[in-house]
Amino acid sequence: MTTAKRLSRTQSKPSKNTSSVAVEKIKRTRGAFRTYEQAIKYLFDRTDYEKQNMLRYNVTTFSLDRMNNLLKALGDPHTKIKCVHIAGTKGKGSTATMLAKMLEANHYKVGLYTSPHVMTLHERIVINSEMISKKAMTDLINRVHPIVEKMAEKEEPPTFFEILTAMAFLYFFEQKVDIAVIETGLGGRLDSTNVITPEVVGITSISLDHMNLLGSTIDSIAREKAGVIKEGIPVITVPQELAAMRVLKKQAAAMKAPLCVTGKDIDFSYRFESSREYGLHNRICLTTPHSRYEHLRVPLPGEHQAINCGLALAMLDQLKQRGFSVDDSKAVEGLNHVSMIGRMEMICNDPRILVDGAHNAASIRALIQAIGQHIPYDSMIIIFGCNKDKDIRGMLMQLQYGADKVIFTRSDSPKAVYPQELADLYTELCGKMCQTAPSIREAVRIANSVVTREDLICITGSFYLVGQAKEQLEAQMVV
Repeated sequence: MTTAKRLSRTQSKPSKNTSSVAVEKIKRTRGAFRTYEQAIKYLFDRTDYEKQNMLRYNVTTFSLDRMNNLLKALGDPHTKIKCVHIAGTKGKGSTATMLAKMLEANHYKVGLYTSPHVMTLHERIVINSEMISKKAMTDLINRVHPIVEKMAEKEEPPTFFEILTAMAFLYFFEQKVDIAVIETGLGGRLDSTNVITPEVVGITSISLDHMNLLGSTIDSIAREKAGVIKEGIPVITVPQELAAMRVLKKQAAAMKAPLCVTGKDIDFSYRFESSREYGLHNRICLTTPHSRYEHLRVPLPGEHQAINCGLALAMLDQLKQRGFSVDDSKAVEGLNHVSMIGRMEMICNDPRILVDGAHNAASIRALIQAIGQHIPYDSMIIIFGCNKDKDIRGMLMQLQYGADKVIFTRSDSPKAVYPQELADLYTELCGKMCQTAPSIREAVRIANSVVTREDLICITGSFYLVGQAKEQLEAQMVV
């Protein structure tokens, strides 16, 4: 045995006489967490603003300095990858996924970072449609752990979302992605993702959401979303309410960032149609000096998804102008393979149960419209639950236009509103009868007891609720 091999073997296994301090030092060099379960528990035990009821939205709570310090300790991986950035209120995840799929089909290695997740945290960090593995997640948590602990000693402990975002940037860099599609988590100006300098910025439809944090008016929310606009970086957006558009234009002008709007500055149109091959669906056309997409089938149902698809195509066109080689036919093929968890997803056929993570008034309205266009039914029972930081009144007002019967329930989120509170407010606002259930399981049982073969059960209002519904249905199928 060579000296080098003997030395390696003796270092790998401490002797019985090794002090406990030395043993602990060796353990730390191997990583604080030996198992995935230990590592993921540590991550979930960090401060998580997604689960907190009382929260101040300011530069202390949402500190980009803290985020930058964390990333600096990791070698600033976000500065070493090309990115696109997507903000907005609704449709961010769909737009990001469609753009990522089109780039992937063009043989690029594409990172995709989205939030929230429906079933597993791993949904948030994806490369070429493959979620991050448990091993990779464990390794990353072990890498960030000593940095997080050191920052905590200085009384600036990073939050759950900051840690996860930093892990995503590090993972994408080390996996050598060609480009990363990054979705904001909350707002934009103070969001943890807003440390990147992207190739292009996309801003989806802006509407009322997180009003306790971002403001109670469209223009105040738009100001937060517009915070992702960077100097000289092109911005693409969709038609917005006048107040929101005014804010976006002002911020883009201040940052000297060229701003284009689909359907106005970019030739874009869509139509609803039916065919034997695809059934009811939307088709879109988008034309620029560099791209021509005609009569493309939108892979996700709903007029709102046609608008999102147009935004994704316009962002792809901008990437062409910034040096990315894109074969349009391959992009279209990639678009045809898009599917998303928890977005108008039929999780059961007997009875028919559809889930959708719509969680503000505009998205509830879009959901009801899309169901009316795409899914025939006799009557619809909506099982609804939402969180306290949402536009509850706005969502309840929209429910009455699509639901023949409403059952209010709640998820296990600490921010979930109690069913009776929702029921009382619904009756007050809409003057309609409704029912309550203490859990999603009981709500589905009640709905199932009255539903007929031609009826539809729709579960919506919260991604937490949708995730629980899917988990319980899968558990029943296993049994």
